Amino acid sequence: MPAMALLDGPLPVAVSMWKLAQPWWEFVLRGVLVYGFLLLLLRLSGKRQVGELAPFDLVLLLVLSNAVQNSMNAGDNSVAAGLILVVTLVALNGLLGWLTARSKKLEAVIEGTPEILIHNGVAQEGVLHRTRISRHELMSAIRQAGLTEIDQVRVAILENNGRINVIPRDHARKPEETPAKDSFPAP
Repeated sequence: MPAMALLDGPLPVAVSMWKLAQPWWEFVLRGVLVYGFLLLLLRLSGKRQVGELAPFDLVLLLVLSNAVQNSMNAGDNSVAAGLILVVTLVALNGLLGWLTARSKKLEAVIEGTPEILIHNGVAQEGVLHRTRISRHELMSAIRQAGLTEIDQVRVAILENNGRINVIPRDHARKPEETPAKDSFPAP
């Protein structure tokens, strides 16, 4: 008996790696359901969770991908099933990107809207609590902007990607950024 026959199982490799255990449309449906569920779950977890991956966030993402694998492939490890799922997920992602680019309302629902964390030197405690941004994280963003105190901030915005942008008040500019009092604008 040839060695390849022992490795192939009941079907030759050329056939078994392409033979689907379920109908093709079931893989598409499973991919759509899992994609939608994960999109909803990640959207509900907040901007900070998706925008800034700490090591434990990365581990969670990897475990999530492993956990949903069987729900998408129904135990079918064929190449054909994998390709159907890849095309489905990439197409869904492309469709969602296309739709959100054309609809501001859908974009706000899917991606959210920026949140003002500090306005004119006053931290918006309700927003900080709702977005789960700690004082430590907020102060870290302020220090990265070259400032040291909340009252030096005109506005701090939590962007959709999870990044905090800090805009200083005019009087909080660094000395090298402040124009000299004797200088006049060039003609």
